[in-house]
Formats: sequence, structure tokens, C-alpha cells
Amino acid sequence: MNSREAYQEELGELVELQRLSLQNNSLTGEIPHSLSHCRELQVLALSFNQFTGRIPEAIGSLSNLEGLYLGYNKLAGGIPKEMGNLRNLKFLSLTSSGLSGPIPVEIFNISSLEVIDFRSNSLSGSLPMDICKHLPNLQMLYLDGNQLSGHLPATLSLCGELLSLSLFYNKLAGSIPREIGNLSKLEYINLNRNSFAGSIPPSFGNLTALQDLQLGETIFKILSLVQNHLSGSLPSGIGTWLPDLEGIYIEDLGNLRRLQCLNLAGNQLTDEHSTSELAFLTSLTNCNSLRKLWIGGNPLKGIIPNSLGNLSISLERLIPTSFGCLQKLQGLYISQNRIHGSIPSGLCHLTNLGFLDLSSNKLFGTIPSCFGNLTGLRNVYLHSNGLDSEIPSSLWTLRDLLVLNLSSNFLNSQLPLEVGSMKSLVALDLSKNQFSGNIPSTIPLLQNLLQLYLSHNKLQGHIPPNFGDLVSLVYLDLSANNLSGSIPKSLEALKYLKYLNVSFNKLQGEIPNGGPFAHFTAESFISNPALCGAPRFQVMACEKDTRRSTKSLLLKCIVPLSVLLSAIILVVLFILWKRRHTKSETPVQVDLPLPRMHRMIPHQELLYATSYFGEDNLIGKGSLGMGAFKSFEVECEVMRNIRHRNLAKIISSCSNLDFKALMWHQYLHHDYSNPVVHCDLKPSNVLLDDDMVAHISDFGIAKLLIGNEFMKRTKTLGTIGYMAPEYGSEGIASTKGDIYSYGIMLMETFVGKKPTDEMFMEELTLKSWVESSTNNIMEVIDANL
Repeated sequence: MNSREAYQEELGELVELQRLSLQNNSLTGEIPHSLSHCRELQVLALSFNQFTGRIPEAIGSLSNLEGLYLGYNKLAGGIPKEMGNLRNLKFLSLTSSGLSGPIPVEIFNISSLEVIDFRSNSLSGSLPMDICKHLPNLQMLYLDGNQLSGHLPATLSLCGELLSLSLFYNKLAGSIPREIGNLSKLEYINLNRNSFAGSIPPSFGNLTALQDLQLGETIFKILSLVQNHLSGSLPSGIGTWLPDLEGIYIEDLGNLRRLQCLNLAGNQLTDEHSTSELAFLTSLTNCNSLRKLWIGGNPLKGIIPNSLGNLSISLERLIPTSFGCLQKLQGLYISQNRIHGSIPSGLCHLTNLGFLDLSSNKLFGTIPSCFGNLTGLRNVYLHSNGLDSEIPSSLWTLRDLLVLNLSSNFLNSQLPLEVGSMKSLVALDLSKNQFSGNIPSTIPLLQNLLQLYLSHNKLQGHIPPNFGDLVSLVYLDLSANNLSGSIPKSLEALKYLKYLNVSFNKLQGEIPNGGPFAHFTAESFISNPALCGAPRFQVMACEKDTRRSTKSLLLKCIVPLSVLLSAIILVVLFILWKRRHTKSETPVQVDLPLPRMHRMIPHQELLYATSYFGEDNLIGKGSLGMGAFKSFEVECEVMRNIRHRNLAKIISSCSNLDFKALMWHQYLHHDYSNPVVHCDLKPSNVLLDDDMVAHISDFGIAKLLIGNEFMKRTKTLGTIGYMAPEYGSEGIASTKGDIYSYGIMLMETFVGKKPTDEMFMEELTLKSWVESSTNNIMEVIDANL
């Protein structure tokens, strides 16, 4: 007896053995017959080995067996009918084991079975007509990849617990029994690559749990799914697998609430509606689970409806190549979905495209080089995807581009000097990629640049000393790279710089201390061990050179320089005095009575900060705010003379023949000699700064109370719900009216309801509702507080 025979016999002596799992090994030989002595065995798992020979008939004597896994071996012969004696068997897997012959009918008499998996064998014959008569607990039936023939038994409907049915790649024929529509728990059907004919039974509409229906490569001619309750998806290859299909009838796409994927590409679909809009897209907005939508390659004509923006936020695929036919499209917004695949080059045909946002998806591949031909592009957002390779050189030729955000991708290679040719660029974000090499010295040519983010890359070398030429720069992030050398002292000249981050590099030398550096903290310089500077930066102190020769040299330089500097100062002071004296003699006409101390703000910064004076950044446009230009000078006069810590400050102003606007930082009875009555206090006119300090804005209908005039009559009304009763009925404006409006705002804050809420009608107001609940105030307090 050799060692192999010895271990096989020894296995038979383990009479108390309950579980034997030898999966994923390289065991060879035949399955030991001695295992039939292990009468207590409940699980026998021998899958993924190299066993040969036949399945021992003696396995049928393991009456306690619940799981039998013999798949992925090199067995031969058929399935022994003795397996029908395993009355407690629940899981039977013989996948891909080289078995042949018919399936013993005894297998289908094991009433405890929950899973039958005979995939990828050479089993033949037909399925018994009473296949599910004795299988009330069967949940999964996998017989695909065999040579089964005959008809599909109608008694499959008796497997009431069935979840998955896979019979693809066999030789089954005939029609699909309508009784299958009774399997209410069925989630997956795959009947691909058979010879079924006829039509899909209407009863399939009763399969309310169905998520995946595969009926490929049959000779169906009509697929009718109207007036049913189908969910899930039609297969993406339906056009290939159903070559004789002549019609698809779906009464209302919007009723497919669970629809996840819809592929209508490459057909001759047209919109039969009389409207010029593609109305079928509107119906898809009810499909809240929609993840993928293909509509390219169809002769569709019309207007994409606004409702397209209401499609599911789970959308994974909607960039049809046919979008290139939309020659007048100016903006394409498909961000924050799950769209995957590459960016189609067909988008390059959108010659009027000005705004492209494909951010926060799962796009991969390269950025089409033809994007450089879209000369009308102003804003490009491709961040938070999986794009790789290098940025096409043609992209740097877009001289009118304002915003380019390619962050959080896998873009690589070196940044070219051509970056400096994008003269109009306001924001450039290339952070969180894999760029290497030096920072291009041409970046400072971008005089309008406000934001520059190059963090989390592999950049090396020095920070270009001419970065001090970026006169408009507000945000600069170079952190998490391999930069070396010192921080250029020229950065002290960037007077608008509010944010700087050079942490996690290899910088060295002294941190500049002038200009914007006076406001930076240690967080801007973390993990640069060789940096030195002021204690507030939490770096080591810079070494002072105390050598006498140096002192002597300094003294020799300081004395003459001091004399020269004093002379220059005197000359400058004399010139300034002379100019002021000259100006005092010549009166100058000033259009706007605004303080002269406002800093000059670049026009591009105003455009970027206000999104081109977009409606989203408009603080207000009341009865006087937009139309009455005459009141503009009055409001400027009021704001020029008032100084109050809770009054919003003016940054700047714009005024010409057809446009007048005040630029505020963000959205007054005391502390001022002449009290001001705002007359229109409401939440939208009170803005909070970074320290949560309230600032009042919009003085379009404010009234000045001069001297002892404590009340003033006016015909200009405030906002209903916030203004005092006497203000609305008698037109009397007073300081008490503002206090009343303030009280209404406090009530709104604490109860979470606006005074204009639908519940407040006729005699019931927010004020009276709160007053009536004073004995049980917790009933009206906002639960979120």
C-alpha cells in the first residue's frame, strides 16, 4: 500500500468527522471511496483541485450531507443516481468538472435542495417535465454551458422560492412557458444562446423582483413590455442577440421606477411627439435608479429639455457621441454622477461650447486633443475622475479660457512652458495628479490669475522667483511636492495673497516676513525641516552672522544709503506737496462720492468673484436696487458717511450709463449722529462674516431721521410679514419699526417658519401664533434646535 492509498484509508477512519474542506489545493487522483465511512459528514468541499475519475457512488450513503462541492476538477463520467439518496442535501455544486450524460431524475427529488449548480459541463438530455414538483426550497438553478435540449418545463413555476434561473448556452427550444411569470421572487433570468421562439409572455410583467433579464440570440420578433411592472434592465447587447427583433414597445419609460440601465443607441429611433423637445427624456426623470443611458446613433431631432437636469444623481453613463451634432450647445453640465468610460471626441464638434463640466464621475483615458479647437471654451471642469496620460498641448492654446480644473486625476508628465500662453486664466487647479519636473517659469505671465493649485504632485526644483509678478494672485497651494530651495522673497509683493500653502516639501532658508506673510501661520509651512524664521511659524530660528567684518561692511553701506534715502524722501515729499497744492487750486468733478481709500481691484477678479455679475451673487434688486439710478447716488452718500461695526462695508463700485452696482464684502439707530431707519430688515438683508458677526445690507429704501425727527412718513413699503403694522397701514417709518422687524427675524430663527408661510392666513400671523403658545413654548420651537 503506497502513501496515497494510506491517507485515503485513514480518511475513512474519521467516523466523527462533520466538515472536510480541501478546496484550492493541487490534490490529484480519485476521490477517496473511503469517505463513505464518514457517516456524520455534513460538508464535503473538494473544489478547485485536480481530482480525476468518476464520482464515487458510495457518496450517496452520506445521509447527513448538507453541502457537496466538487466543482473545478477533472472528473469524468456522469452524475451517479445514488446522489438522490442525500435527503438532507441543500447545496450541490459540480461546476466545470468535465461531467457528461443526462442529469439523473433522482436529483430533482431531493426536496431539501436550495442550490443546484451544474454549470460548464457536457450534460445532455432534456429536463424532466416535473422538474420542480419536489423542489419547493430551490432558490438557484444554474445549468448553463451544457448541451441540454428539449423544451423548458412549465413546472418551473412550482419552484416558488426561485431567485436565479440560468440556462444559457444550451440547445433548448420551443416557447417560453407563460407560467414562469408566476415566479414572483425571481431576480435573474438568463436564457441567452438557445433556440427559443415566439414572443416573451406578457406574464413576465408580474416578475416585480426581476433585476436582470437575458434573452439573447433567439428568434424573437416582438418584445412587448407595456402595462407591466418590470424593473431592472434590458441587456446592452439586445440588438446583436435579437437580430430579427422588429419592435420594442414601452408605453411609458417613466413608469419603470427601478430602471437602472437603458440602451437605445445605434438604432433609427425618432421622437413622434409634436413638440420640438425630446419628450421621452422628460419621462426618464421619474426613473430615480437610472445609472446608465445610451441614446447615441439615432436620428433624433429636437431640443434637449431642461428636465434633463433632473435625471438621477446616480447616473453612470450619458455622454452619447451624437452630442457633437448639437452645434448650438453652449453649456454641458454632467457632474457628480457615476458616468464612466472615455470622453468622446464627438464633443469637439460643439463649436459654441463655453462651459464644460464633467467633474466627479468615473471617466478614464486621455483628454481629447481636439479640445484645443473649442476656442469658445471659458470654463472646463474635469476634476475628480480617472483621467491619465499627459495634458494635450492643444489645450494650452485656449487663450480665452478662464477656469481650468483638472485636479484629482492621474495626469502625468511635465508641465510645459506653454502654460503661460493662457493669458485670460483666472483659476488653474492641477492638484492631486502625478505631474513631475519643474514649475514652469512662464506661469507668472498669467497676470489675471487669482487661484493656483499645484499641490500633491511630484514637482521638484525651486519655486520660480518671478512668482512675485502674479500681481492678482489670491490663493497659492504648492504643498505635498518635492520642491527645494528657498521661498522667493518676491512673494512679499503679492498684496492680495490670502492663502499660501508650501507644506510637505524640502524648502530651506528664511521664511519672508513682509507683505502677506505677516498674516500667514505655521500651517502654511509644515514639514519643511530646513526652513527658519519667526517663532510664530514654529520653525527654527535663523542663524545671525556676528562677524566683525560683516558689521564693518554694514556700517560702511548703511551711512551713505541712509543719506541717499533721506534725500529721496525729501524730494518725494516735495513733489507730493506740490501736486496736492496744484489739485487744490483746480476743482475736479467726481461722479461718485465714495472714499478714495478703497483698494484697486482688477476687473477680472470682480468678474470671477461675482460669476460675471450672475444672479446667484446678487444681494438684492428691490424696487430701487435695479431700476432707479437716481437713488444710487443717495445710497452711496448714506454709506459714505456711516461708520458702524454691524454695517456691511463697500469694497468698490461700478457705474456707467447702463449699469450701476456696489461691491460689498458680504451681506443703526445708535453710534451715529443721525439715526438711519432701514425699513426693510429681513434675513436676506443680514449677512454673516467669517466670525459670525452680522452685517446689514441693502439700504435701497432707508430713511435718514435728521435732528429730532423720530418718525418719517414714506410711501415706500418694506417686505410683507417683516414690516411693522403701522408702517404698512400709515406709511410711518421709525426706529421702533426696525425693532419690530428684528423681533420677527428672531421668531423665524427659533420656530423655523417664515412669516410668509402658507399656514399664516387672514388673522393668523407668525407673531400671533407664537403669542398663543407662550404657555407651551416647546411646541413651536424648531426641533432642529
